[in-house]
Amino acid sequence: MATRNLTLLTDLYELTMMQGYFKDKTANANVIFDAFFRRNPDGNGFSISCGLEQIIEYIENLHFGKEEINYLASLHMFDDDFLDYLSDFRFTGDVYAIPEGTIMFPREPVVKIKAPIMEAQLIETALLNMLNHQSLIATKAARVVYAAQGDGVMEFGLRRAQGPDAGIYGARAAVIAGCVGTSNVLCGQMFDVPVMGTHAHSWIMSFPDELTAFREYAKLYPDACILLVDTYDTLKSGVPNAIRVFQEMREQGIHSKKYGIRLDSGDLAYLSKKAKKMLDAAGFTDAVISASNDLDENLIASLKLQGAKINSWGVGTNLITSKDCPSFGGVYKMAAIQDPETGNYIPKIKISENVEKITNPGDKVIYRIYEKESGKLFADLIALKEEHYDESQDLLLFDPVETWKKTLLKAGSYRIRELMIPVFIGGKCVYRDRPTVMELQEICRKEMDTLWEESRRLVNPHEVYVDLSKPLWDLKQRMLDQYHGVTIEER
Repeated sequence: MATRNLTLLTDLYELTMMQGYFKDKTANANVIFDAFFRRNPDGNGFSISCGLEQIIEYIENLHFGKEEINYLASLHMFDDDFLDYLSDFRFTGDVYAIPEGTIMFPREPVVKIKAPIMEAQLIETALLNMLNHQSLIATKAARVVYAAQGDGVMEFGLRRAQGPDAGIYGARAAVIAGCVGTSNVLCGQMFDVPVMGTHAHSWIMSFPDELTAFREYAKLYPDACILLVDTYDTLKSGVPNAIRVFQEMREQGIHSKKYGIRLDSGDLAYLSKKAKKMLDAAGFTDAVISASNDLDENLIASLKLQGAKINSWGVGTNLITSKDCPSFGGVYKMAAIQDPETGNYIPKIKISENVEKITNPGDKVIYRIYEKESGKLFADLIALKEEHYDESQDLLLFDPVETWKKTLLKAGSYRIRELMIPVFIGGKCVYRDRPTVMELQEICRKEMDTLWEESRRLVNPHEVYVDLSKPLWDLKQRMLDQYHGVTIEER
């Protein structure tokens, strides 16, 4: 798996279009494509960018080897001259992207591609595959971590993930979004993230009795002794036997760095409260009470409201599959095409009866605007590349749909930064000193701190405004009017 060539991880029509552009040399113009999404998953108030590292690896290794060429030849769809071209194919374009771990919002470009159209088309499918999946899981994990209110959340959904890649990269995304670790050992090896876990019910059942099983486990792992207490009877057997083992360890002078119990079934609120009383009465007030069993952010939030005494959460299926919202919905649309005579980029727009599917034309950048006093995120502004803004000047923002809604930010009251960074220039990766996964987790944590609590709540969050600059809005309206044959005078 580590040596897979992912060049053919694409839809067939990307290749058939490539051959068409190849046959008509004048059609292979330089273009700009935007990858973006139209709505946040789970009804969330934001999303988290994730997957860029794998996109970089994919583009850097993009090539058609002998096996790939032979397979395409076997389809009898591609001419020899086109296959000869593919044998020397390399990506030569530019890529700009919102860095991983960054909060992002609908309709703004997450990745921008500037390249010959053949190259831009080829990478579309794989880019969306990586970006959509990992951003989806990162966003889901952020919701779960938020619901846990500072308790540790461990990702352990590998066995329920939709295949090895989903399990590996989903776990990576979950850690970036705030999970303290994963049960996925391969993910731990690949990305140097904490791996965590206890034992299964089968461990208990393989011994003559529960107490013996607990004692043997404690001998093996005295510094991380979390005992699964619900194999037989949680309160009559599991917790009392766990307490007995903890007492024996204390009598032997063993002081665990981390010890406690795990609940995997039953009424978690009730059982955790009872278990906490029993542990406290025995003098184990700092024991961890961990819970699993088909948890998600909504159940965790409910258990918190019920006063459950759980301080560590293991979340599997519902996180790694984003079960209640299984797709992210990112798309990839052309925004401009280069005039071969002038070298200028001509804006392009996709028009639809569905308002949200009308694209924003041109070569764009994203500015993030913060309130200077609070440091909180106020809005995002999508602007044309040639626009520049000065914090020492007043800034007028307006809703791009309900244009009468306006906000004037006074000079000096706000801070502004550009979101997208250069990743590839001329086919060469210029984003070299990339953060590790654990560094990305800290970046993501700081990003989350810039959100108002109203935008983080799980239900009906406040929408963060994504506005268009006046020049971009004017360009969009002119193109829409032109399509419909409307003159300025008529409008």
